[in-house]
Amino acid sequence: MSCTIEKILTDAKTLLERLREHDAAAESLVDQSAALHRRVAAMREAGTALPDQEIESQIDRICEMGEVMRKAVQVDDDQFCKIQEKLAQLELENKELRELLSISSESLQVRKESSMDTASQAIK
Repeated sequence: MSCTIEKILTDAKTLLERLREHDAAAESLVDQSAALHRRVAAMREAGTALPDQEIESQIDRICEMGEVMRKAVQVDDDQFCKIQEKLAQLELENKELRELLSISSESLQVRKESSMDTASQAIK
């Protein structure tokens, strides 16, 4: 599998956006749950409460939706961490390769200058 820094950065941005979407969806679920609890409380006060079985069903449904969202966020978090680790590894590798290239270039330059000096001394 070929990984480039650009691909990893793109994947990281995509995951970050997905995390934000999941966060917004989780907030929406929390809001829905609070609204349902307020509705149930208002109905109880008015004497027209929903049957307990229906209330439990609604609460279970909201809890299931919340659990699915938590799992999705966890999966995205894990992916994001893996991408961040890979990006850091590639950046370090890139830095080390640049240092090696620099050393190699300097060594080549020294050899070139040395051979030019030797050639000029031979001409004299």
